[in-house]
Amino acid sequence: METILLVVHLVLAAALILVVLLQKTAQDGGGLMGGGNMGGLFTARGSANVLTRTTAILAAGFFCTSLALAFLAARAHQQQKPLDAIELPAVPAETAPDKPAEPAVPLSQ
Repeated sequence: METILLVVHLVLAAALILVVLLQKTAQDGGGLMGGGNMGGLFTARGSANVLTRTTAILAAGFFCTSLALAFLAARAHQQQKPLDAIELPAVPAETAPDKPAEPAVPLSQ
């Protein structure tokens, strides 16, 4: 599930970059399309509407997949318990002291 979602996320990111680069800029005649009048669907007004809607849809999809991936990662992180994974060395019963050691210097009374 996570792999499929990640692939969709990457495809949306690439498509979003491409659509943003296709849009016209304020300084020149256009982005990757060359800026000339292409006629048909991609007229000045038609391409602006199509590309604006496409950008909004791709951005919403990118946002949703980002949230879903973050949710999956957080859930997987909560299931791991790092302290349980650490194995402490076992102390044999013979080496464990039964009583505390005598102080090196006797305590004066």
